[in-house]
Amino acid sequence: MNAPGTPPVIGVIGGSGVYEIEGLSNTRWRKVDSPFGDPSDEMLFGDLDGQPMVFLPRHGRGHRIPPSELNFRANIDALKRAGVTEILSVSAVGSLKKELPPGFFVIIDQFIDRTFARQKSFFGTGLVAHIGFGHPACGRLSDAVAQALEEVSIPYQRGGTYLCMEGPQFSTLAESNLYRSWDCDVIGMTNMPEAKLAREAEICYCPVAMVTDYDCWHPDHDHVTVEAIIAVLMSNADKARTLVRSVTPMLAGRAESCAAGCHVALTNALITAPEARDPAMIAKLDAVAGRVLRS
Repeated sequence: MNAPGTPPVIGVIGGSGVYEIEGLSNTRWRKVDSPFGDPSDEMLFGDLDGQPMVFLPRHGRGHRIPPSELNFRANIDALKRAGVTEILSVSAVGSLKKELPPGFFVIIDQFIDRTFARQKSFFGTGLVAHIGFGHPACGRLSDAVAQALEEVSIPYQRGGTYLCMEGPQFSTLAESNLYRSWDCDVIGMTNMPEAKLAREAEICYCPVAMVTDYDCWHPDHDHVTVEAIIAVLMSNADKARTLVRSVTPMLAGRAESCAAGCHVALTNALITAPEARDPAMIAKLDAVAGRVLRS
């Protein structure tokens, strides 16, 4: 039997431009059903130099779904059912630091979750679990992403704190200054509870934040035009494709479970006694927690 999380299947969550990658073959769009509802869209399955990959448009093709209405549980559950073992999550963010200008990438390693209107766990009454989340990003994936960004000369910062707000409105000036006082690096609306759910599903997760502009704390914020932001978004999409193309060979062929422990995150997490577990919850969690529920 293979170690948990093998063989590797790389999942990419991001905008529509991310999956238009040169060399991606055997492509087909397929709907993956989830007991948690409908994912954001169908998933694009393909192979990049022989490495299986799955792409999910986070907001749906055409950007139909706002952050608060994303079905994060269905998205992660469907990726798990599709065989995904590691997720590269790319998203647009605002910068909270002057040294992180538009066009910069940040490999996130910490989060502050300020969302309040989202389902944040697969578990609940009838099947309780508590996972460790002190280090929310997979260090192994982050190492590979940093190496890939170096090789393709994309400016980046290794490590940083992502403040996830509820949205869809942007911050007030007072909020932006508060988050800066907390030493946050970037602000966005999409990586929570996505990262928490990936950990519960025993999937490696690496968030890559792509800076589009400065948040409203910056004195020149009001002078930023829509055209300028769109130009940065297009440039970032090109860089994201380059990153995915470059990092994929580094993640292919892994024969063992993730050394960071991502693929066995649930080993000691289930609290509910076996005889007290709700059969309906067990059935619903057959993909997310099947490894430990069947052991």
